[in-house]
This record gives sequence, C-alpha cells and structure tokens, in this order.
Amino acid sequence: MPIAQNPLSVEVTLPREDVALLRVEGYLDVDTATEFQHHLANQLHHGRRHFLLDLSEVPFMDSSGMNIILRVYQEARELPGSVHIISPTPAVRRILDLTGVSITVPVSESVDEALERVDGLPQVPEVPEEPAS
Repeated sequence: MPIAQNPLSVEVTLPREDVALLRVEGYLDVDTATEFQHHLANQLHHGRRHFLLDLSEVPFMDSSGMNIILRVYQEARELPGSVHIISPTPAVRRILDLTGVSITVPVSESVDEALERVDGLPQVPEVPEEPAS
C-alpha cells in the first residue's frame, strides 16, 4: 500500500459528552478527505452533536475538505447540533472566505471561544424514550 504524499493526522478529544474536538494536521485535500470524513462519521455515530474543527495546522485545503465540512455542518444542523472552525491558517481562511464557507460555518480563534458559541445555542430538551410494547 503506497504511503500518502501528504499524510493527515486527526486527533479527537471530547471536551464534553456531546462535543468532539478534531485537531487536524496536514493537507486536507482529495487524498486525505476520506480519512477526515471517517473521523467525523465515527463521532456522529457515537452521538456527538457539536464539532469543533481545529484547522490551525492545515496549510492547504481544497474543495474536498470544504465539502466534508459543509456535509457535517448539514448533518449536525439536523440533530440539532453545530460545527465550528477553529484558528484556520491564513491560506485556509482565505479559501473559506472566498467560497463563503466562513459565512455559513462559524470561525473561532480558540477552543474556548467555540465552546462559548456552543453554550449560546438553544438547548434541545431531552426526549424520554418510549417504552417498548
């Protein structure tokens, strides 16, 4: 199996039960986007509703990376939940601004700022499960 030209590293931590912080390092492009998507899908599967995407170590992102961010944004909104981009590098920030993604997906300068935005969202009441018949 060939080694990826630009390997991607994704570290997932859970600042809270329903919040996943994904620290991404490396190029987020057509070669690495599937790996990024798998990490997000895994967190969705485990019940996370809010996604903090730390892009401070991503020197380059193409449309593949943006499409995954927009896709998880749509899925999170339906939960309801949220997606926040944290500290994008200048090159990535430029792409987010030029494409309008930064208008749709909030951009924060720190994890704490993103968590404050999560706290400011309307809370969803817990719905008790129906007893099995």
